[in-house]
Amino acid sequence: MKNFTQLGINDNILKGLTALGFKEPTAVQEQVIPLMLEKQIDLVSLAQTGTGKTAAFGVPLLQRLNPDKRHTQGLVLCPTRELCIQVARDIENYAKYIEKTNVLAVYGGARIDQQMNKLRKGVQIVIATPGRLKDLLNRKAIDLSRVNYVVFDEADEMLQMGFQDDLTAILAYTPEKKNTLLFSATMPKEVASIARKYMSNPVELTIGTKNAGAENIRHEYYMVQVRNRYLALKRIVDNSPSIYSIIFCRTRRETNEIANKLIQDGYNADALHGDLSQAQRDQVMGKFRCKNLQILVATDVAARGLDVNDLTHVINYNLPDETAAYTHRSGRTGRAGRKGISIVILTAKEHYKLRLIEKKLQKKFIQCKIPTGVEICNKQLVSLIDDVINVKVNHDQIAPLYEKISAKLAHLDREELIKRFVSLEFNRFLEYYKNAPDLNVSDRPEQRGRSGERNKRDVRRDLHPKQKFTTFSLNVGRRQGIMPQGLIGKINEIPDVGRIKIGRIDILRNSATLEVDSRYTTQILGAFQRSEINGKSVSIEVAKAVSDKKHRGKRKGSFHRKGRKPKTA
Repeated sequence: MKNFTQLGINDNILKGLTALGFKEPTAVQEQVIPLMLEKQIDLVSLAQTGTGKTAAFGVPLLQRLNPDKRHTQGLVLCPTRELCIQVARDIENYAKYIEKTNVLAVYGGARIDQQMNKLRKGVQIVIATPGRLKDLLNRKAIDLSRVNYVVFDEADEMLQMGFQDDLTAILAYTPEKKNTLLFSATMPKEVASIARKYMSNPVELTIGTKNAGAENIRHEYYMVQVRNRYLALKRIVDNSPSIYSIIFCRTRRETNEIANKLIQDGYNADALHGDLSQAQRDQVMGKFRCKNLQILVATDVAARGLDVNDLTHVINYNLPDETAAYTHRSGRTGRAGRKGISIVILTAKEHYKLRLIEKKLQKKFIQCKIPTGVEICNKQLVSLIDDVINVKVNHDQIAPLYEKISAKLAHLDREELIKRFVSLEFNRFLEYYKNAPDLNVSDRPEQRGRSGERNKRDVRRDLHPKQKFTTFSLNVGRRQGIMPQGLIGKINEIPDVGRIKIGRIDILRNSATLEVDSRYTTQILGAFQRSEINGKSVSIEVAKAVSDKKHRGKRKGSFHRKGRKPKTA
């Protein structure tokens, strides 16, 4: 692999790159920079997000401009405000040791009069969103007639966002003789059309495989039933204590719902979607970039152009309709040479979509098991202990308080002190996952549709067909937030009875019925009487026999399925 000094970059730019910590060029930088410095060509470069594309085109732009001339010589078009700002910031940093070089980002949401004033003073490189640049052109506030280079950054995203007409209008203001550079993660037909229409015999460079995902991203999927999708999400998050992630949802409504649920459940999360004002969006992104937020729940449109380098995970709460959208989602992690994980939470009905994406990306997705409560508690406990071991102790600040603290804890021996410390920090996980059911669904077609729920001992529900059951009626239902796993968990808490077989569970709006091994009728009545579920007092009684089996099998809210074996608590 070459180093930057072998790419033909001048000393002042090399000095700027070194100050930023650049050591070895990425694959796209190694191929694009020498080519642009040696020849004046049109170029199509296909490479994933996070592979160093900004330096690949930014460095040659800087080296080829004439700082003594004040007119605009280079134009970079970006799909979003965030990417526009990031690209401008990066190019300014590369140019730190080049005198008389001005770079300006122009985008909507900022004062246009201030941008116009800076343009009048002279700017050699303009980084712009299409909408704001078109506005400036209509006001005759910017002159593109002497531009030497036009760069389309994230071209596929710009076209997906509907900017094709704007791009056509903008290019009409540029000279016919210029170099056009197109950078894209994927090559849909719209991008190919732009290349044919506005470029002259472009050189095509493909980093990796065309339309494929980045090599350093691991693609995983988890099979669940639809009703367990959110529960599975929480387990995936809990199983990665240091997670720093974007969760992608299909709609604004779902984005808000998932973000609000996570916040209510104690997670450090927020939502990003199109209904937010620019000020609200900036506030959310500011918190996320400095890691005051651990989880960002976003729509595809809202997340376009986000440039956050060290995401550990991308989680697809739902699969997108387009393969290209999945490529962009997964490309948010594993950036700048780091490793990343892209996760899909999948139902059986969506399985065909995953296979289509695998075929298009030429990537094999790995099926993973949703972690059990025990596995999550172990992972969280190890993380907690590691934090304690690695914490930096400020001895000077603690010294005046140490004697008082020591005296307060003197009656506790080492073992008791450790147990209390762990309980203080860890009780939430221990309580929540005490009777956590198995949420996994088999990937094998013949197994799909079975419950996938198991009791705390992870035993299979393989009842003998002649097992006798008693049906119980409860005065709580969906309206009170009752779920089958809550009822199973309540039964799991009954002491000294071992395994209790559970049959059918029907959850109606304000009531529920539950079939349980008849030998444990007394214990079931005792467990539910004088108890509360979600703050509502529960009453339970043995239900009257129902003779109309056909009607009974079609009751609304039933969680019983044809051919499904009874459950075991």
